[in-house]
Amino acid sequence: MAPPVETPKTTFDSTISSHPPLNERILSSLTRRSVAAHPWHDLEIGPGAPKVFNCVDRVLYSSVVYPHNYGFIPRTLCEDNDPMDVLVIMQEPVLPGCFLRAKAIGLMPMIDQGEKDDKIIAVSADDPEYRHYNDINELPPHRLAEIRRFFEDYKKNENKEVAVNDFLPSTSAYEAIQHSMNLYATYIVEGLRR
Repeated sequence: MAPPVETPKTTFDSTISSHPPLNERILSSLTRRSVAAHPWHDLEIGPGAPKVFNCVDRVLYSSVVYPHNYGFIPRTLCEDNDPMDVLVIMQEPVLPGCFLRAKAIGLMPMIDQGEKDDKIIAVSADDPEYRHYNDINELPPHRLAEIRRFFEDYKKNENKEVAVNDFLPSTSAYEAIQHSMNLYATYIVEGLRR
């Protein structure tokens, strides 16, 4: 019979914020050995980035439903201190937390509560129905109208103001992804120097 396993006792100091600063959370996830990977920091963006990249599907905490799979690109950082958002067009919906490869076809510039919150529009790089798309102007106009309308309306119940600007081509998406990759790398390097 094996001896009982002792578990370390931890205490909680209520004077400390329940969420450490972003830099500490990132560094902590990079050094912590755990069973589960942290989807933002531990998963690879992929060798084809910024054109083809890995992404993680996530849940929308609202009663509305995304028009397509929606997630984020690992190891990216945007001005809103979140990873780069991505809407992935494909034949089937996936479960939240799924890891998939996507190909950027455009950028949807968006302002959320006065703050820049751009979205990458992508297709599944492995979906035979959509993988041949290379630029957002190849999508049917109605599809673009649906995407725009969703993002204009999805925060209305929270009384939040969102502005969606004209869609931009795939080259703008590549530049935005590369910029967010650079911000992430800079942030990590600065954090390691401290």
